[in-house]
Amino acid sequence: MSVLPPFNRRQPAFAGAWILFWVLMVLASVQEFVRSGQRGVWQPVLWETSSAFVATVLVLAQARFTRRLDRHLGSPLRWFALQAPWLPLFWLGFIPLVYGIRHAVYALAGTEYRHDPWGQLFVYEATRISIYFGLFVAIRFGLKSYRLLLDERLRAEQADALLRQAQLQRLAQQMQPHFLFNALNTISSLMHTDVERADATLLLLADVLRSTLALGERHETPLAAELALARGYAGVMAARFEDRVAVDWDVDDALLDVPVPALSLQPLLENVFKHTVERRRGPTRIRVSAHADAGALVLRVDDDAGTLAAPPAAGGTGTGTGIGLANLRARLAALYGERAALALAALPAGGVRAELRVPCQATEAACVS
Repeated sequence: MSVLPPFNRRQPAFAGAWILFWVLMVLASVQEFVRSGQRGVWQPVLWETSSAFVATVLVLAQARFTRRLDRHLGSPLRWFALQAPWLPLFWLGFIPLVYGIRHAVYALAGTEYRHDPWGQLFVYEATRISIYFGLFVAIRFGLKSYRLLLDERLRAEQADALLRQAQLQRLAQQMQPHFLFNALNTISSLMHTDVERADATLLLLADVLRSTLALGERHETPLAAELALARGYAGVMAARFEDRVAVDWDVDDALLDVPVPALSLQPLLENVFKHTVERRRGPTRIRVSAHADAGALVLRVDDDAGTLAAPPAAGGTGTGTGIGLANLRARLAALYGERAALALAALPAGGVRAELRVPCQATEAACVS
């Protein structure tokens, strides 16, 4: 196993700062050497590159063997205290290696490398190493702490996404049995009066369920597929109330490929059948529409005879509290947050409008009202 860890994608900032630091050190040393009128630019280049090489080896070794200390980043004083023992190792490793390299290269060049006495040299270099050591350890701490913060934020976002996914799956599992329960009740009622109609309705229900199963675990589906499910459900319910309901469809074909929440129209239709059609003897006309408005896809289900259970004192709007609408609101919140809305409103000429707004995720042309 290699002692020195390779730089990876998580360390570009530190590597870039380290390289830039030594490039500047080389340039400054060369400039000072030339300004003093000396010859042989290779000498200052050797001084600084030898320092850069040895310092890089030591820093990488420190990073390798202190990686386990990252668990103490939440306690800065403890983290720095655990890094401190490496400072004497830098003193004892840096000076002999750097000056050994310089002496060797000078000897190969046929000259002698001269410097201050070893004791004086050690004090000078140890002081300088201590300053640089403290600087780069502080930089490492800042970068590691920032990376830890980003990792924690990513984990939190992933946990939220998993929680939202689990919530959506739970809601979908709740929605499908609820839909099936109502449809089977309809067929059960028909079997007592018209077996052929009950059989035809059962086949229609089978087609609807087949389409529902095709959704799998998807939480969004193209508007065209959602309309097919809604038409199937409306057909099942209309078979029960053959002479008491008529459904009109007004859909902008340019929006058929726009994604919408799966099983979003069916609860709106169910609300009308449950609270209006079933409770009155006279005919009810339902109008389903889909159009774009200010960057949103607007789905509406209007009826001409319904009333709000508890209309507000002003404005004539409500929220609806049935299981289907509550489920749909929860899914909208999980999928889109505040970018989606569902509201019920009393129509001036009589009846109720259920309006669903979701972001129009399609071409700009399709989403322009």
